[in-house]
Amino acid sequence: MSDLKWNKAFAMEQAADDEELLNELIEIFKESSASDFASLQQGIEKGDAVMARSHAHSIKGAAASLGIDGIRELTEVMEADCREGSLTVATEVLPKLEKLLELLREL
Repeated sequence: MSDLKWNKAFAMEQAADDEELLNELIEIFKESSASDFASLQQGIEKGDAVMARSHAHSIKGAAASLGIDGIRELTEVMEADCREGSLTVATEVLPKLEKLLELLREL
């Protein structure tokens, strides 16, 4: 789970030190990231860098707001690559992102 690089103290701060709220936010992120990941993967398979960038951006933002730096870092490099019209980095790190999202589901 350390691969997630989760800063739980930051996440708690974002949730106003409300553990129940944090748990709800994590559950929402689990659901939204699963959908965004599927769309990100589809964008890569279609060769659609704009689509891939959009969904990488969504995952990145949610991960950042919850202090999940491992996911934020990966999606940040994916987004930057896609912004340049490339899918090379996104394709390479997609399996790593998938593993991190699996770890997220264990939270």
